[in-house]
Amino acid sequence: MTYPETTQYLESFINYENIPAWPYKQSLKLKRFRDFLTELDNPQYGLRCIHIAGTKGKGSTAAFIAYILKESGFRVGLYTSPHLSDFRERIRVLDKNGGARSPSGDFEGSISRRNLAALVQKVKPRIKSFNAKSKYSPLSFFEVYTALAFLYFKKKNVDFAVLETGLGGRLDATNTARPLVSAITPISYEHTQKLGNTLKQIAAEKAGIIKRNPRQGLIVISAPQAPEAGAVIRRRCKKMRAKLYRVDKDIRYANKNNRFRIEGLFANYNHLKVGLIGAHQLVNAAVAVAAVEGLRFHNIRVSPDAIRRGLARAVWPGRCEVIMRRPDVVIDGAQNEASAAVLKEAVRNNFRYRRLILVLGISKDKDIPGICGQLHALADKAVLTKADNPRATPPRDLARYFMDRELFITDNVREAKRQALCLAGKEDLILVCGSLFVVGEFRNAAL
Repeated sequence: MTYPETTQYLESFINYENIPAWPYKQSLKLKRFRDFLTELDNPQYGLRCIHIAGTKGKGSTAAFIAYILKESGFRVGLYTSPHLSDFRERIRVLDKNGGARSPSGDFEGSISRRNLAALVQKVKPRIKSFNAKSKYSPLSFFEVYTALAFLYFKKKNVDFAVLETGLGGRLDATNTARPLVSAITPISYEHTQKLGNTLKQIAAEKAGIIKRNPRQGLIVISAPQAPEAGAVIRRRCKKMRAKLYRVDKDIRYANKNNRFRIEGLFANYNHLKVGLIGAHQLVNAAVAVAAVEGLRFHNIRVSPDAIRRGLARAVWPGRCEVIMRRPDVVIDGAQNEASAAVLKEAVRNNFRYRRLILVLGISKDKDIPGICGQLHALADKAVLTKADNPRATPPRDLARYFMDRELFITDNVREAKRQALCLAGKEDLILVCGSLFVVGEFRNAAL
């Protein structure tokens, strides 16, 4: 298969990331995906995995873990979603030898076009055969791509696979893996139409990645949680006989006078530097360090120097990322009220500017009033736009939240970029956020 044929084939599968509304429990059938993996001889069972779920910071946490393990000399598979520029970014292998990069150049170790095409060519007959005889609906894009990740990591003989859940956790395709360590990042309200209207319900879906491990026992690391979410995680760990360690209880961190330190499970780490912007990244870093320390329960040790280097060198594009100077342009994939509040604090604490021009586009299934309510106070001017995606909210539907600001409506992200750059002086800041689809399109147009 050529690469264009490969992309056309992959895009032929139903992709729930591009659909505004769909039945969650009826659509995601873990039994279907397990049956398919059995047809592939269960490549996921040969992988030593670290599995991550949560609402905020799961991608950053995955990146921290992967880079720490890389700095320790391991070959690391990293599977994340969604992507910013190219879906090859989702499947990456990090090691000291480097590897292929995405078109933007920032996604180290992305699967190459040649390798992806060869892998799809090999699996295509299996997919056709499985879909023809399966008692369930056909495989989805995310299921197919997750299977490709498992196969690629097995082929590359990775030492570890770091897996970020797509949606929720309990029914997510990545939940077919058997992790050594699971991590739960902060849980807040998101995808309420699918995961539930309460934190308790949402946490139950996220905590579904906590499974019984009869041989060694699962180690679980949790970020600080709201009481109701924390209670769900504790009950799940007790039921699955997993050992739970909590940041702010068993693991502590502090940042005084710009000196970041972590008191871990087995050691203290002083004078740390984190390459990602924002105080919220310190929580993610603490969870990542504890997750790596959790490997010691499986007789795998990572040195303090590797932890220090990994935190400093971790790269996670699209999250409070500066892509241009004078004017400064910052992009961030904040997609719910809690993430928008964290972004607001990060911008105020880390940037100096004369005026802020907000470029905002939000998907229909997100908490539009909550996101706009948090970002309104930042904006001197607002440029409203939409991604090239069926889930995008029409920009005019966002206008009522910014009527007291100088307001501009645009039909697409490229037009929004031109408008924002026309408005901004060299001392101003352009903040692009609200949807990872918007962030990705803006980033592609800017780089």
